[in-house]
Amino acid sequence: MQTFFFILELIGTVAFSISGAMTAIRKQMDVFGVVFLGTVTAVGGGALRDLMIGVTPPSCFQNPLFLVVAIVTAFLFFLPFVRQPALRHYKTFDALLFLSDSVGLGVFAVSGVQAALAVSGQFSIVLLLFVGMLTGTGGGILRDILAGDTPYVFIKHVYAMAAIAGAVLYLILLELQVSMFVAYPLSAAVVVVMRVLAARFKWNLPRAKGDEENAG
Repeated sequence: MQTFFFILELIGTVAFSISGAMTAIRKQMDVFGVVFLGTVTAVGGGALRDLMIGVTPPSCFQNPLFLVVAIVTAFLFFLPFVRQPALRHYKTFDALLFLSDSVGLGVFAVSGVQAALAVSGQFSIVLLLFVGMLTGTGGGILRDILAGDTPYVFIKHVYAMAAIAGAVLYLILLELQVSMFVAYPLSAAVVVVMRVLAARFKWNLPRAKGDEENAG
């Protein structure tokens, strides 16, 4: 069971590291910026999760393997033979960025719930869902702030709602006695599918309009 969760979190770490590294590349950061942003994106949500549920120091520092994986992944994406083709083929670049971000969101939204359950089964459903959302979106929020962008979670394609939906589904499946081997990947996949559908059909939550728009 531990190996199963380890593999999924490893996939999420790689996916989010790619997302952070590619954002840094698009911002024309240097090698440190690319590696740093990739690493923060990959482990930031998990670190926030651990602080929320009282795991200190965060697990990424207790077991630095995920840190190493995030650093190596981001560095590989900085190398010219990877970076230059991505920049030349911007549509592929954007598609890969979107897909890696969606996969990371799905995996970590569910892993956040599972981590909270592993620490204590006494947490309220509200806290479990919040921890799941924070784990899934935390790294992306840190990435966007450090890159000088409005966090994606606040403006695009039901980002946080997709994370919450995955967390809710995971809890429902566990309550129905569905095996974790099925519940975990299925819930993460639902998050990815929601993100893809939201991008395809331009689903967004209602947005506030500025005074200048209302005046017009």
